[in-house]
Amino acid sequence: MKYGLGSFVLLAVLVSGSYTAYAAEKDPCAARVPADQLAAAKAEKNPYVGNAAAIAEGKTIFEGKGVCFTCHGMTGHGDGDAGKALDPTPRNFGNAKFHACKTDGEMLWVIRNGSAGTGMIPAVITGILTEDEAKKAQAYEKTFKGK
Repeated sequence: MKYGLGSFVLLAVLVSGSYTAYAAEKDPCAARVPADQLAAAKAEKNPYVGNAAAIAEGKTIFEGKGVCFTCHGMTGHGDGDAGKALDPTPRNFGNAKFHACKTDGEMLWVIRNGSAGTGMIPAVITGILTEDEAKKAQAYEKTFKGK
């Protein structure tokens, strides 16, 4: 199997979700990190942000092993084919408001742990991505800001 557990989890999300009309993105500033972990998440920095080589690797992860594109779309706007079946819709990484209110650490927390009440799965905890791959994918996701 080319993508392993990631493909299985994505399939489970698609099969279990009911198709809804393409819903608008929910409040991009809504908390996704539990209150008792928020301060630590906000303080975390991603050493790969701004690193061209790491961002290129992050693009490969986003479009491949991480299967991020299936929900977030190739342009990061939350318009991937699988994302159309989710409510709320996947995060729109082009939304500048999202980047203004979320830190790298908050974004990484969601990649690691998933996001309750959404289709976002815990990519690191499940072994789909390593910690290093998650950081590179998140550095790539930041490049969508304002696009």
